[in-house]
Amino acid sequence: MSHPSLGLPPRDPNAAWADVARRIREGGPQLAARALAVAIERDPTLRERYDEVGLRQRLRDAELLAERIAASVAADDPSPAREYADWTSPMYRRKRVPLDDLINLCEGLRAAIGGAVAPGMAAAADLPIDEAIAQFKWHRRLAGDGRKRNAFLQFIYKGG
Repeated sequence: MSHPSLGLPPRDPNAAWADVARRIREGGPQLAARALAVAIERDPTLRERYDEVGLRQRLRDAELLAERIAASVAADDPSPAREYADWTSPMYRRKRVPLDDLINLCEGLRAAIGGAVAPGMAAAADLPIDEAIAQFKWHRRLAGDGRKRNAFLQFIYKGG
């Protein structure tokens, strides 16, 4: 991992997979729209839980995720996507957005990117997406996530 204060050179944004990263950046809005559609297919309650403004916010979240995935693919380093997921998780918790929704958006981006680039090149985005999902899953276990809880466990913890 490069870090300027450690004396290491900065990441080269054209190190590998530059064509895939360019296609992800150029098709960001279309990829985000497809990712949101896939997320709604995976979890139809998204339409019930979010109004039009909420769905537009999730669309913007998908665009930002796509940009970070493109940066990760260009540098052949998953840390930009992982760090973005780590930094934004507390914000989503404050907004009461379940991190499962963002995991669904990441899976939707995986499907959208697979359709936007050549079949062999879509694998370049898998590691950054997996790293972002791992961060969202790690933060999901912390208190304050807006997901639906297990009713039986809630009953046990409340004691009655």
